[in-house]
Amino acid sequence: MKILICDDSMFVRKKMRDAVVKAGVTDIVEASDGQQAVDKYKQEKPDLCFMDIIMPVKTGVDALKEIREFDKGAKVIMASSVGTQANLKEAIVAGAYDFLQKPIDDAAVKKIIDKIKG
Repeated sequence: MKILICDDSMFVRKKMRDAVVKAGVTDIVEASDGQQAVDKYKQEKPDLCFMDIIMPVKTGVDALKEIREFDKGAKVIMASSVGTQANLKEAIVAGAYDFLQKPIDDAAVKKIIDKIKG
């Protein structure tokens, strides 16, 4: 399984990477803005993508829309902090597979990964 982690915060990416590794996945690709997320998704074709909503260059929602155009079956999990709840509705409409509340909870990450692994 390959996972793409997209967040403009290096700290959040590290925390997410740690949670993903703890859940048993070590094939991890990272992006620090929305455009990078789209480019890396197209290049790497991950099984799962964790995407922050608020990012520079291109928002998480715009990146999600572009990724879903490229791959209708893309499984993109949107990550949101309390201040970005309104954007979650837009993300769900755009085709987000699920969402995570920040700060990221390791158990929630594992649950999503296990669900996708089947």
